[in-house]
Amino acid sequence: GVEEIKPTLGRPGNNLKMGIVGLPNVGKSSLFNILCKMSIPAENFPFCTIDPNLSRCAVPDERYDWLCKLFKPASEVPAFLHITDIAGLVKGASEGAGLGNNFLSHIQAVDGIFHMVRAFDNADVIHVEDSVDPIRDLDIIHTELIAKDLEWLTKTHDAFIKALRGKPKDKAAQEHDACLLKALALLKDGKHVRAGDWTNKDIEILNELHLLTAKPGVYLVNLTDEDYIRKKNKWLAKIKAWVDAHGGGPIIPVSVSFEQAMVALESPEERANFEKEKGATSALPKIIKQGYHYLNLINYFTCGADEVRAWTIQKGTKGPGAAGVIHTDFEAGFIMAEVMAYNDFKEQGSEAACKAAGKFRQEGKQYDVQDGDIMHFRFNAGAGLAGGKKK
Repeated sequence: GVEEIKPTLGRPGNNLKMGIVGLPNVGKSSLFNILCKMSIPAENFPFCTIDPNLSRCAVPDERYDWLCKLFKPASEVPAFLHITDIAGLVKGASEGAGLGNNFLSHIQAVDGIFHMVRAFDNADVIHVEDSVDPIRDLDIIHTELIAKDLEWLTKTHDAFIKALRGKPKDKAAQEHDACLLKALALLKDGKHVRAGDWTNKDIEILNELHLLTAKPGVYLVNLTDEDYIRKKNKWLAKIKAWVDAHGGGPIIPVSVSFEQAMVALESPEERANFEKEKGATSALPKIIKQGYHYLNLINYFTCGADEVRAWTIQKGTKGPGAAGVIHTDFEAGFIMAEVMAYNDFKEQGSEAACKAAGKFRQEGKQYDVQDGDIMHFRFNAGAGLAGGKKK
């Protein structure tokens, strides 16, 4: 059977963003530049990224590449992950140090966090705390995010209690109160809100609050070329132990200097040779994919001679919701979806062969769209819509 999709912390949607967070000069903006192939200044100076720079990167996907080769469409549109580069956090940001409050409101606007730490020594790149210690850096970020959430949640809870004064406390109010108190207790205990065990009702309440510590985190460890290629660094085991003790999450070693050298090469052939020569491959595809899937995002495809396109939806989206990503009229007038699983389509080689093999399905409004589905929607054409079918 299909696994039941449990609600998760975070806002639902298909236009979600990851933010790259870390202390100044750990390599955030340099990585961001490479990820997005766009050049924002990344001078060696704290706070040179005050405006959160937003960009989007294509999500690497072999299935999409294969479909493009097969259909040779006039237009190719991959799935994108939106990434924000957030100005360097410093100790005391929750009290307004550095660009403190600015920085924290920028984190509030993203849905997941790439925590970047530095595990390389380089006298030319100053460290804001004067020495390289990724565990101390993680502790600073952890403490600042908790302090901000504690301040915000305390205010929220006080206002909630104030509004209840003199009124009977019904069941919903009791649940709301218990949920806020449980979150406050976790934060006071030095834990992130996402480490709690929450009911569906709690999740609804918490999602309204956009807490910083409720956001999923992926940890990026910036190494020297040499350490990255040999896959060894004295800090990696300590970082893993720290992450495991603080709610867990994927850890991805990356070398910004390795990636910079690679991105400077013009052709895919040169890049492939560079990887072969160095005996290591780029970490970027893994970083983008992890960010995308960690936000609970999946994609389905629409294919034809005009266009092959990957559409982003959240796991657990039903047929009409998936159709609505293309156009709201498709959702409103949804009749059914014609679906082939990517693996079936690849194995059979065509729509006709899928039909002959019984691998072409018609699904209704309750269908949970699966990652990699190839879909056509049938809908009642509304005002201004000519046809009744979208491939």
